[in-house]
Amino acid sequence: MKSFLKLRCNDLTFNLCAALLFTFALNGVFLLRAWQTFPYVGLQDYFFAASIPLVLFCAFLLIFNLFSLPWVRKPLLTLLILFSAAANYFMYSFGTVIDTNMIQNVFETDIQEAISLFSTRYLIWLTLLGLLPVAVMWRIEIESSRPWWASIIWRSVSSLAAILLILMMAALFYKDYASMVRNNKGLVKMITPANVASGIGHYTHDRWFAGSQQLVKIGLDARKGPIVSAEKKKTLVVFVLGETARAENFSLGGYPRETNPKLKGDNVIYYKNATSCGTETAISVPCMFSNMPRTHYDAGLARHQEGLLDIMAHAGVNVLWRENDGGCKGACDRVPHTDMTKWQVNELCKSDFCLDDVLLHRLNNYIDGIKDDSIIVLHQMGSHGPAYYQRYPAAMRQFTPTCDSNQIQDCDRQALINTYDNSILYTDSMLDSTITLLKSYSSKFNVAMVYLSDHGESLGERGMYLHGAPYLFAPEQQTHIPFLLWLSPDYESAFSINSSCLQQQAESQPVSQDNIFHTLLGMLNVQTNEYQQNLDMLQGCRKSA
Repeated sequence: MKSFLKLRCNDLTFNLCAALLFTFALNGVFLLRAWQTFPYVGLQDYFFAASIPLVLFCAFLLIFNLFSLPWVRKPLLTLLILFSAAANYFMYSFGTVIDTNMIQNVFETDIQEAISLFSTRYLIWLTLLGLLPVAVMWRIEIESSRPWWASIIWRSVSSLAAILLILMMAALFYKDYASMVRNNKGLVKMITPANVASGIGHYTHDRWFAGSQQLVKIGLDARKGPIVSAEKKKTLVVFVLGETARAENFSLGGYPRETNPKLKGDNVIYYKNATSCGTETAISVPCMFSNMPRTHYDAGLARHQEGLLDIMAHAGVNVLWRENDGGCKGACDRVPHTDMTKWQVNELCKSDFCLDDVLLHRLNNYIDGIKDDSIIVLHQMGSHGPAYYQRYPAAMRQFTPTCDSNQIQDCDRQALINTYDNSILYTDSMLDSTITLLKSYSSKFNVAMVYLSDHGESLGERGMYLHGAPYLFAPEQQTHIPFLLWLSPDYESAFSINSSCLQQQAESQPVSQDNIFHTLLGMLNVQTNEYQQNLDMLQGCRKSA
């Protein structure tokens, strides 16, 4: 029985089988997408289509021949097979692109987010494409009956044949390959395990081997400007940092379904043309709190450089960060912050997540105790997928039927949109509650609220779900975000703001997360050389400007 279960082959056969596995099983998604990129109008297209798996097979054979060392190949292949199987699941199910930013999301996600992605289908997929091939591989006994030099010769001959075939395909179809890659920039990122290995390599280098990580201090000159209101009231700004809300589904921006009924009556200023710094939280959040614009953003520097909230603290502004998502990604590390999920407020929290109203829980107690200019950041769970149905209470289930599953790719499209819209409806309610709370303190403070989302979301458009696509070719649904302001009458008066001017600008003026750093500094009258007046969204509508 033992000999029956044991498989035998020589090392070249082993490498050939491994190359076949990676070409057709673990890169099936890549092959399908590649074959869908050309129109098949002539025989040339069919020959080109046939050449793609051949080139892939030859490339894998070369790699496996190179690393065909007895103590390396099986452990290495085990990791590559499991990583590739997992990557393929997300690429196939959600249209996810695997790159450095996506790998960063994997390493920096929390348990709650990770659990929401698990499903029976995922486990079956991982078993069939990952665990089963690994189990079979470890049952294979690689024979060493040939002399070592003979094995080297056979591997060299097969490697040379693979190189010649690749060169031949390049000569015959160079223009086709160049066109396919140029017109489908994300296609190369679908080749596993190259995408996973590249992403891990770049992330590891940027995170731990990028040189000095000594904290870079900025804004040490920051100070509060003179009190401008006649009543000498202090200023309180609440910045609600949304999660995964896309502008396309905000009725304030023209969406035909009413998803913002309460904000509609709050006289908010809604910016219709707002864009994000990234397509994932790990990029957008540190980017918007840094002094770097998106086009010059350096994630490595941002990790060890002070940001907006540090400058606020330098100026003597009270700072508080309340968390209901996966963390502040470094933006609040050096200022007071609290994870509201740890409070376990019974009516708002389950074992692994809380509804966003938890961010307002006993916030009045904190506000009662502050006596100076203050900023409070409320980091929402918002519309974080794929379990959109868990992002709102039963009372907000107004659009039905809903997709009550994390396997959103299997849901009816309208049911999926209904579920997502219910999460936006809940954000509308939470923001309205925040405004109501601020109004109750208008006699003590000049109060204002800012809301924007960290990034958008794909809901099946072009076969894509969730977010995290490389910015270069990310769909608008992932980069076009809701961005709004609410200013109390006393705040407008104290800071000489012309609200009609703001409303007019919001209709047509493009804004982005680059503006938030400078706008918030201006809103709290913090004076520093880091402040750029031209990026302050309110500056152009100050009556004294």
